[in-house]
Amino acid sequence: MTETVQSKSKEQHVHAVFESIAPKYDLMNDLLSFRRHKAWRAFTMRKMNVRPGQSAVDLCCGTCDWTIALARASGSGDIAGLDFSHNMLEVGKQKVRREGLDHQISLHQGNAMELPFEDNRFDFATIGFGLRNVPDLEQVLREMMRVVKPGGQVVCLELSKPLWQPFKSIYYFYFERILPALGKLFAKRYEQYKWLPESLKAFPDSNQLADKFRDIGLRNVHAYPLTGGIAALHTGTKGTDKG
Repeated sequence: MTETVQSKSKEQHVHAVFESIAPKYDLMNDLLSFRRHKAWRAFTMRKMNVRPGQSAVDLCCGTCDWTIALARASGSGDIAGLDFSHNMLEVGKQKVRREGLDHQISLHQGNAMELPFEDNRFDFATIGFGLRNVPDLEQVLREMMRVVKPGGQVVCLELSKPLWQPFKSIYYFYFERILPALGKLFAKRYEQYKWLPESLKAFPDSNQLADKFRDIGLRNVHAYPLTGGIAALHTGTKGTDKG
C-alpha cells in the first residue's frame, strides 16, 4: 500500500512539474545540457538506423523533437507519441504541424505504464529523458517490449551517473547547485528544476539499467555512456520466439 501511495505521489508531482515548465522546456534543455542533448539524439538515431516505412512509438515524447526525428527517418511509417502532460503535448502538436507531419504522427495523452496500443505493433519503442521520472521503470520497459514486434528494439536515452572522479564530483555539484539556479533564472522555476537532480539519485547507473533490460527478457542489450557518462543510450531487442 505504501509503495502504491509513493508511486502515485511521484506521478502527480512529476505531472505538475512538466505541466508548469512546458513553455520553457526546449530552452532549458539547451541551457542545461550545453546543447549536448541534440548530439546524443543524433548518435541514438545513427545506432537505431531507422529504415523507410518503419514504425515507432515515442514515450514521454514531451515537445516531440525525437518523435519528429523518427518520422523524418521513417518517411512513411506510423509514428506515435505519448505523454501524460497536456501542456507538453500542446507544444509538441505545434511543432508537428509546422513540420507538416500531422498526417504521419499521432499524439496521445496517456500513461507510459499502461500503453493504449496492441501487442507487436511497432518496430521501435523509444523513451528520451523520461524513464527516471516514472513510478515503475521496469513496468514501462515491459510495456515497451510488449508493443514492439518480435525483432523490434526498445531504446532509452537518459541522463546517467558518471562513474569516475573527479568528473563525478564536478557533475553533481553542477546538477545539484547550478542547475536549479538556472531554472529559477531562465524559467522562473526553482523547485521544479530542483526535482531533476533528485530524480537521478535513485535511478540506476548505466550498468544497472542494462541489467534491467536483460531481466525483463530483452536480448542483445547494449549500453553506450555519453559525454563522460552524464547520459547513456540503452538498446535491447525483443526475441523472435517464445523460448
